[in-house]
Amino acid sequence: MKTVEQLPHEVIQLDQQWIPLSDGVNLAARIWLPEGAEQNPVPAVLEYIPYRLRDGTVGRDMTMHPYFAGHGYASVRVDIRGSGESEGVLRDEYIEQELADGEEILRWLAQQTWCDGNVGMIGISWGGFNGLQLAARRPPELKAIVTVCSTDDRYTDDVHYMGGCLLGDHLSWASTMFAFNSLPPDPAVVGDRWRDMWHQRLRGSGLWLAQWLQHQRRDDYWKHGSICEDFDDVEIPVLAASGWADGYTNAVFRLMENLKTPRMGLVGPWSHLYPHIGSPGPAIGFLQECVDWWDQWLKGRDSGIMQKPMLRAWLQDSMPPTTSYEHRHGRWITEPAWPSGNVEELRYALSGSRLKTEADVEHRRERKLTNQSPLTCGLFAGKWCSYARGPDLAHDQREEDGGALTFDTAVLKEDLVLLGAPRLELELQCNKPVAMVAVRLSDVAPDDKATRVTYGVLNLCHREDHEHIEPLAPGERYRVTVKLNALAQTFPKGHRLRLSLSTSYWPIVWPPPEPARLTVFDRSSRLVLPRRKEFRKEDDACTFREPEGCPPEPMEQLTPPHHNWYVHRDLAVDKSTLEVINDDGIAYLPELDLKVMNKSVELYSSTDDDFGSIRGETLWERGFKRDNWDVKTVTRTILTSDAENFFIHATLDAYEGEERVYANTWNYTIARDGV
Repeated sequence: MKTVEQLPHEVIQLDQQWIPLSDGVNLAARIWLPEGAEQNPVPAVLEYIPYRLRDGTVGRDMTMHPYFAGHGYASVRVDIRGSGESEGVLRDEYIEQELADGEEILRWLAQQTWCDGNVGMIGISWGGFNGLQLAARRPPELKAIVTVCSTDDRYTDDVHYMGGCLLGDHLSWASTMFAFNSLPPDPAVVGDRWRDMWHQRLRGSGLWLAQWLQHQRRDDYWKHGSICEDFDDVEIPVLAASGWADGYTNAVFRLMENLKTPRMGLVGPWSHLYPHIGSPGPAIGFLQECVDWWDQWLKGRDSGIMQKPMLRAWLQDSMPPTTSYEHRHGRWITEPAWPSGNVEELRYALSGSRLKTEADVEHRRERKLTNQSPLTCGLFAGKWCSYARGPDLAHDQREEDGGALTFDTAVLKEDLVLLGAPRLELELQCNKPVAMVAVRLSDVAPDDKATRVTYGVLNLCHREDHEHIEPLAPGERYRVTVKLNALAQTFPKGHRLRLSLSTSYWPIVWPPPEPARLTVFDRSSRLVLPRRKEFRKEDDACTFREPEGCPPEPMEQLTPPHHNWYVHRDLAVDKSTLEVINDDGIAYLPELDLKVMNKSVELYSSTDDDFGSIRGETLWERGFKRDNWDVKTVTRTILTSDAENFFIHATLDAYEGEERVYANTWNYTIARDGV
């Protein structure tokens, strides 16, 4: 990213600002203004998240918010109630309190002397979520949003459940917020009351994992905040972006298809990052795109952005499988609308171990193909959502394919380009009432290396919908459809496509209660692919400016970070463990004279084919140190299960220096609900 020193406007930074709410709670904010905004008011841009603006996202914030201010906007970063230095307690994500507070913030911004009354919102992940959610509430001050790596559906396309299956990231994310919520405000900002505020959080935030696990189907809990319940609620322009390595790509396509407002979609090769710092590369000049968006919809200038295609996507070239890419080869393609008339369905029939065109197998006999995968099928699947913090992408699929049913095409005689979401239509039966199927699509090179390009999972009890579930009747035949994640991928001439089906995908998803054997009837099953018919001149015209931003906050790395994934195999007892280490080391922030420590270890294990041995364990250590202020929290969460229940054990310890000043323990037994 190019660091920009000179901007069109001089920037004034206002630290330690407070936004008062109607119930007496004050929210912490940092504000960047273009010089002269008090005399000549400007539109405001809000980012509203819980990740600690002083010592958490400060590096990221400093590249973006001064940039917006330097282009004529009041850019505002606010910590959600109960996070950072904001008062109160954070009790869950996207709750009514958070959204009501958000509406108050928007009103407050519009009333400031430096604001002309027009406000936009930008955010990635949590901030992308609540931008969409607040847009659906139609506050009059909010005129446009930029939502990055977010979703319109909190049940089917968030970190909790996928295809009705419990995601391993459900535990990982709950543990992340467990650690975040345990942290105190900075006494340099809130003074002597920091300790009382800290203990209020320690006592009051609760264990979110238990809350989420009590809602295993798509009930009202998940419908709240899911704008797909009524897309017409959103009446303002939406710019939506994500990346192929991110967990939230599908929402971009649904937003383009279902919103009626002016909208634009952007999908690059990136993981869960803003596109101007996107990895894998290439990163793009995303902040310039945002300024054009704000100029169009907050200032009413014709910036030219609406002359660009509705959807711009990075078409990925074939690359050998690896768990971490610096750069994804490919090119930009465009679609003027979505769904696109330039995309047609390509159908492959399942025939024995082959994928064949339906015309080639019109009179084939039916085969029964069975599979009962090893419990460890999925150990090399990578993370549901990549954060580009280590080797978290899928490994070469050949080892996983050894525990799956596989179907290959013939060697391709010409390049095949796919854009959109594949689906697999299956006719099957099962010997157990609760089971799942994981579906992977891979690019197989002439040397047989297999790169996973997309996947999908389905809890077969959710075969009709995710709200009214029904166990399987063993031996009965069912027709089901498994939706795979959207993709933009070129399969080159000389390669093959491989479809892989397995009955386990741990630890991407939590396994069913017991081993299950699937029987697939090939003659009635088909793979449907979204084939892009042709390249057009508009594709060649799609370019982006170079990524740029303002200088980040100075930071010194006192101890080195360590990020890695390890697979451990104890052959003596047939125990397999995935160990994920995210250790940021100790960083020093000279502007705050503050040392920051952040480390997590996640362990996902199983023994043999013992479905009762499944175990997820997370351990977080976080701390701050300045002069005599020395605080640390340690959070630990363990999730296990048997055939009937999930079991949660969690502990929280808080320290001042060497003295433990708070401790709590949680134990929950939660019945399985068709999961």
